[in-house]
Order: sequence, then structure tokens, then C-alpha cells
Amino acid sequence: MRRTAFAALCLAAAATAGLTGCAEKKPEGPFAGLSGSEIAERAMKATTGAPSLRMTGDVQDDDTGGTIRIDMALDKKGHCAGTISMGGTGKAELIKTDDTLFMKYDEDFLRAQSEGDSKEETDAVVSFMAGKWTKTAATGKDAEDMAGFCDLDSVLAGTDEGSTDAKRGAATEVGGVPAIVLHEKDGKENYTAYVATEGKPYLLKVTSDSKKDPVAIAFTDFGKPVPVDAPRGKVIDLDKLGD
Repeated sequence: MRRTAFAALCLAAAATAGLTGCAEKKPEGPFAGLSGSEIAERAMKATTGAPSLRMTGDVQDDDTGGTIRIDMALDKKGHCAGTISMGGTGKAELIKTDDTLFMKYDEDFLRAQSEGDSKEETDAVVSFMAGKWTKTAATGKDAEDMAGFCDLDSVLAGTDEGSTDAKRGAATEVGGVPAIVLHEKDGKENYTAYVATEGKPYLLKVTSDSKKDPVAIAFTDFGKPVPVDAPRGKVIDLDKLGD
């Protein structure tokens, strides 16, 4: 039987490098024998099963086309606490308890969100609210969008559905945690995920090179309680202002 060119290359490699064959070498170490897609499935199952976590990084704002920078701890009970910045302009602090949403905005954030308003109106809002905690009912119309973001189940909804063709990459570390890199391509866009190789296979980080929908998010503090103590001192009750 004639040898194919591929078979000849295999024999040459075996002779010069002491290889026993040309079959793909099975991965060793963490996730030994698992494909990239199998690791990805385990990572999403573990991550969506976490009762709480912290998300830090940048995501695309579909409404404005800008970037939202977040640092938020949230859980499956609808609690959350952290900071959010729209387009890198200013910052807002947020705490959501069972039934109340607390927010504190800095001046830059308020001015950026008041674009289109008169200078007098903007100055009045800044004078009244900048650097001060406010509160409103979490079920109120004005708080609905933000309160929905605080629900971990909603934030991760659908991430563990469908198939993936992720490919295994090299071993690395994310924040000192041993991890394995997974690569996935969607059209011309490349996505990179980092999965913990010790303990539960949590998703530690996700990045993409997409120009339309760039992502760079890190996940930490799995299972840790969300710090949702109500702010101390004077708090502006926004619901009463409308009475």
C-alpha cells in the first residue's frame, strides 16, 4: 500500500523526535481529555450556578454606542452594590436591597446625563444631588432598568444555552488564580475566555476584539455576600419629591 504524503511526514517526525505516532496528543493536567467546548460548558454551568459574584470591566451600551464601566457585586436575590460609569464620564454608586434602590452620583456623571438640558436645569440638579445618596422604591418605574440589572439570573440569562466551538489554549493565571485559555471565533470577531483550573471551573474573564460590541469583563468573589447595608446619614427620598 502506498504511503500518503501525510503518513510519510508522520514517520519522519517519529524517527527524528522519538514520537510514537501522529495522533493528536491528549491534553494533560487540568481538564485532561476535555475539549475546549466541553470546558466552556462546564464553566458556564458553574458560573450560572454561583449564588453571587462580582463583575468588573467594560461593556458596550447599545443605546448610546458608548462604553459602560462597571464594578458590581450582585446575587440571585436581586441585591447589588458597586459603581457604574457611562463612557468614562463620572461615576455613580449603587446599592439595591430587597425593596430599595440607593444611588449616589458625582458631578461629572450628572452633567453627562443632563445633556440637552439648559445650564440652569443642569446646575440645579448638580447642586441638589451631586455627592448625595438618594433612594427610590426598587419596583418603581424609574428604578426598573437598574433593578433588573441587579438580578444575577437576568444578567447571565441564556449564557449557558446553545453550543460552542471553543478551542483550548495555554495555561495562565487571572488575578493569581490558575486558569486555562479558551478561544472562540464568531465571524471575524475573536473571543477569549479564561476558566479556573482549581476548585470549581468558574469563568474568570471574557474579552473580545469586536469593534461593534467590545467586551472585557472579569468575574470574582463567587459566592460572597453582597454588601447591601443602607447608606448612613441623610438620604434624599426621590419618591417623596413627586408627592
